[in-house]
Amino acid sequence: MTYRGRIALKVAAWTGCLLPLAVLVHRALTDGLGANPISFVTNWLGDWTLRLLLASLAVTPLRILFGLSWPLGLRRLLGLFALFYGALHFGVWIGLDHFFDWEAMGTDIAKRPYITIGLAALMLMVPLAATSTIGAVKRLGGRNWQRLHRLAYVVGVCAVLHYLWLAKKANPEPYYYAAIFVGLLAIRGWDWARRRAARLGLGAPAVPGRGRAR
Repeated sequence: MTYRGRIALKVAAWTGCLLPLAVLVHRALTDGLGANPISFVTNWLGDWTLRLLLASLAVTPLRILFGLSWPLGLRRLLGLFALFYGALHFGVWIGLDHFFDWEAMGTDIAKRPYITIGLAALMLMVPLAATSTIGAVKRLGGRNWQRLHRLAYVVGVCAVLHYLWLAKKANPEPYYYAAIFVGLLAIRGWDWARRRAARLGLGAPAVPGRGRAR
């Protein structure tokens, strides 16, 4: 991809990631948040947190299946925006839902599993964001960095469970996200097994035209 192409891709990614926030602000200014604005804002931000997280986790599977390397340049950006929306989602819960009532929040975290696991997902995203730079890779070493960033899949498990446990049973949407996440895990697992079989000389067929995924 050319330099101009990379710049255009980054601009498009930034625009796409900021668009949900712009839409939310527009709806807030035009009285379009529905009968329960706090619930609407919380759900909107939570949905986009999970979507961006899954998009970042889909980068390597896309390379495995289709040999696409250009999405690799967007993985960090998507992950950071997932943390950004997750922090906003949590901030609304703190400031608007509980009005900084720390005792009530502590009780909710202890008694409601979906809040506990959602907070765990957010906390696990922080070290991933803090070590997402090239400098962090050099300081940690490539192998240690890869081990740490496998936590992204733990974050995915926590985020999906947060939505599944929170949503009403009649709402099928969290199951769609769970299915996507399981599919991404299955692709990574298949690729790991294929490469391991190849190293052991078991004759596992390689995927034509595909590079090895990071």
